[in-house]
Formats: sequence, structure tokens, C-alpha cells
Amino acid sequence: MRKYELMVIFPLEEDLFKEGAEGVRKIIGDFGAQIINEEPYGDRDLTYEIKKRKRGRYVLFNINASPEKIVEMDRQLKLNVNVLTFLFVRVEE
Repeated sequence: MRKYELMVIFPLEEDLFKEGAEGVRKIIGDFGAQIINEEPYGDRDLTYEIKKRKRGRYVLFNINASPEKIVEMDRQLKLNVNVLTFLFVRVEE
């Protein structure tokens, strides 16, 4: 297992945010990854418009996951309509 940071941007609407965050937690758990820490970064302006939105709610997830599972999690996160965008970054130890 390796350490990764997953930055996810959700819509600002509270109900969409909660559904999206639960969906991300479920996807991470379904692939056998472990959430170490979940850190909200708050609402911020986006650099460019994503899905016709100019602001988003940022959340950083620190996770432990197998490298081969990251590709599958990536595919599942793309299907989540309550996620504007996301990025996996491997953390060097």
C-alpha cells in the first residue's frame, strides 16, 4: 500500500456536496483503500469554469491504496455526477 493525496472539488450546494462526499468515501472503501485523514479546504473560486460552475468546495483525502486500485477508483470517480473534478497525487515517504 502506498500513500496518496486525493483532492476533490464538489459543487457548493449542501445536498450535492454531502452526496458526493459519501460517494467518494464509498468508492475508496469499496476498493480496499483506507482513509487516513479528510481535510476540508472550504469554498474557493475555480481557475476555470467546470460543468458551468465558477466556485467549488475543496476536500483533501489522505489515503492508503494499492497502485493498481487507483486506476479503478479514477474510473469510478469520473462517473460520480456530484464530483466536479479530482486529482490523485502519490506522496513520497
